[in-house]
Order: sequence, then structure tokens, then C-alpha cells
Amino acid sequence: MRNYWSLLPAVLVTVGLILVYAVPTIINPQWTSSIMALFRTAPLPDDPTAEESRRAAGVLGPQQLRSRRMLAIAMVLGAIALIGFNIFSLNREAVGCYKAARAFGAEDGPDTKDPCYEMIYGSFMGDGTGQPTEAKPQPVEYYQLVKGKKPKYLKWIQNAPKYDDADLIIGVLGKCSSDVIVQQLDDQIKVFIDSDVPCPPDSNISVLSVKLKKPLGDRKLVTVGDKEMTAINPDLDSWFTVVKKLATGG
Repeated sequence: MRNYWSLLPAVLVTVGLILVYAVPTIINPQWTSSIMALFRTAPLPDDPTAEESRRAAGVLGPQQLRSRRMLAIAMVLGAIALIGFNIFSLNREAVGCYKAARAFGAEDGPDTKDPCYEMIYGSFMGDGTGQPTEAKPQPVEYYQLVKGKKPKYLKWIQNAPKYDDADLIIGVLGKCSSDVIVQQLDDQIKVFIDSDVPCPPDSNISVLSVKLKKPLGDRKLVTVGDKEMTAINPDLDSWFTVVKKLATGG
């Protein structure tokens, strides 16, 4: 289980340490230099020169004051960039998980507050195998066919399916995930829910990854009544798209 917010505390600690040094240095670089001089252990010569005494006391010249202030400003800008990158990154991942869950049929609800953790997740029960037991199974509407590039949202959801073994992704409402059956036949792939009652609307989705026994070829994906399923292709926006949206307000 991977919570996509887990790195945020470490980022905040890092930024905090940067600001503890950088802000006082911007105001007056001599303050931090004098404080750091208190921890120097190198002894002074018996008869120090004026320059050696100034250096030991942490006294800075005009050029050193200017360079340290510029360094501190650069560190603050770096801290702001670090915060911004992580906020945009977390938002990008949350939006991607939300888009994927909605594409598979989830409704808006309380789970949308943390979509990568609550709104979409890997199947906890059932792997798509088994024999049907109900006379009137329920249909599955959507699937995602994985060709080459794997969907990035799979890296961020809890109980994620094996990332490298996903040829086919089936998404169903959370309450029905344990009843999904995937039949890989010679002429088609049939997917349905082995239940005699329709799955109730829900605000979360369970995704099941399927490793195809042989290439899909001309086989169609069908559900109950040999009705063709609908192919979807949700994923996280690329960084180029994110930056473009920020620049254009789109």
C-alpha cells in the first residue's frame, strides 16, 4: 500500500531547515556568520593578526556579505520551487487517479477527497478466474488495453496490480470486485460480474489487471449478451500538459 502524500513531511522538514538559515541570512548575513563562528574549533595563533581575529569571529567583508545574501535568496527560491513542484505533483497524481476512477464508472462522493488512496485501488479479492455460478450475470462496461506504456496512475493506487503484468485492466465498482470473471476464449475475451443483482452505484472503483495468455489479436472484449465493452484510456496528465494548463489557465 502506497500513500502518495507520504513524502510531503520530508519535503516540509527540508524546506523548514533551509528557511531557518536563509531568512536570517537575507536580513543580515553577519548574524548567521557570527553564530556559526561560535562552533568553530580551530585555535587562534598566539599572536593573531587583525584579519585572523576578524575571520575567527565570523566578521564578513562587503563582498562576503553580498555573496552570502545572494546564496540565501537562491536557497529561498529553491525552497519555493520544491514546495511548488510537490504541490503540483500531488495535484497531478490526484487528478489522474480521479480521472481514471470516473472513467471506470465511479461517482463523485466522499472518496474523491483522496482519490489515489480511496477512490481507485487494486482488487483485494478475486483475480478474475473461476467458474460462473449465477444464471443471470451482470455486465462490465469498461476496460483499458495496455500497449507498451503503462498507465502511471497504477503506481499511486493502494494495493496496485503488478505494474509489468498488466495487459488488460478491468475496472468495476468496489462492491462487485470480488465477483469479476474474465474468460479468455479463442474467439473473444468475455468479462462479467458473477452476480444476479446489478452492482449499486459507488464512489470507488477496484481495478483488476489481467495477463493475456496470448496476444489479443482480432479478439473482441465482450460482456453479458456478447455486447462489446467500451475501451477507455485514462492516465495522469504529462508535465507539459500541466505547465500548459497553468500558463493558460485551462
